[in-house]
Amino acid sequence: MAIADVKEYTHLSPEEVEELGRELDQIRADIEESRNSDDAAYINRMITIQRRLATAGRITLFASKWKPAFFAGAAMLGVAKILENMEIGHNVMHGQWDWMNDPEIHSSTWDWDTAQPAEQWKHSHNYVHHQFTNVLGHDNDIGYGILRMAREQKWNVFNLGQPIYNALLASLFQWGVALHDLDIESIRKMEKDPEVMKKQLKQIGVKVRRQVGKDYIFFPLLTGPAAIQTAKANALANLTRNLWSYMIIFCGHFPDGALHFSEEEIEDETRAEWYLRQMLGSANFTGSRTLHIMSGNLGYQIEHHLFPDLPSNRYEEISNRVRPLCEKYGVPYTTGPLHRQYGQALRTIMKLSLPNKFTKPARHDSADSVEVPRGRKKDSERPTRRTETGTWTSRASA
Repeated sequence: MAIADVKEYTHLSPEEVEELGRELDQIRADIEESRNSDDAAYINRMITIQRRLATAGRITLFASKWKPAFFAGAAMLGVAKILENMEIGHNVMHGQWDWMNDPEIHSSTWDWDTAQPAEQWKHSHNYVHHQFTNVLGHDNDIGYGILRMAREQKWNVFNLGQPIYNALLASLFQWGVALHDLDIESIRKMEKDPEVMKKQLKQIGVKVRRQVGKDYIFFPLLTGPAAIQTAKANALANLTRNLWSYMIIFCGHFPDGALHFSEEEIEDETRAEWYLRQMLGSANFTGSRTLHIMSGNLGYQIEHHLFPDLPSNRYEEISNRVRPLCEKYGVPYTTGPLHRQYGQALRTIMKLSLPNKFTKPARHDSADSVEVPRGRKKDSERPTRRTETGTWTSRASA
């Protein structure tokens, strides 16, 4: 789906796209101006809760030979790792809290509890993924170099194993992310600079040794006779974090309605067009406040992609302004329950393991099958579609 086609489908003139951009800029300015001590208290509270959970889990695992202590310790540690990765580490490294000028809670100093070095994450995620969201040929988050996630991606026999690769990626997500900035596709095409790859592998090796040493040697040995059980509990906590992080990330990028774009169409892209691409290339999910905190507030993935460096605790407030803008301009706002969003992403993974000739797009775009967003009058020459449950799809959909 090219950005030019997107503007046609959302019946926006270039002037309307730029006006949408100005309204989104105003939202950014308002949130930046209103950041205050309550926001600072929020992130400090999250860090305190996370550290107390991790400490309680580690202490409980001293009795990990006792099954209730084993599972309780693993559960507390798993939740702590989820909080650290999703709501704290991911968001701190986006610079969401740099305005506080706290040297500890700052994107330049934070290193998170996972195997990928912070420096590599900030390049592969903050820059590459967020700048080139869902652009085929640029965004390595589209399948992580392993899965075929768009019909435009060339099929080969390797893709038949996608259900297996997907299960392995989910279970080993920490390690898959650790290799992300290496750019597996460029390595496969022999385009990777050997010196750059050598430097990156060295950084990854240092971080992996630290993670393995912490979770499977140092902390287990502290528990003495319970060392083996503690190591197993740590593995269970890491698995829990891996599965959860994988599901949340896939729910934000691959349900029906999250569009893909051609790299040619982002040439000379304006800021307003970038905004539009973020809105059309992302998907939200609904849920409780606790669910949103545990997902790093990535249930508001649309808002996160529009404003990745604004505080995550403000995304709900931002959503209450972005959604009416989508209705005003006839732009789809893709959202739905967590289970439905992941179900659609999983269905895409399964379908695209086969050649296109054996499957059909989920839906076909045509003026005859559109829904008109609330607040806009139907115009047969300017078709639009919207979704509130993740059902808006493009020609690029699976």
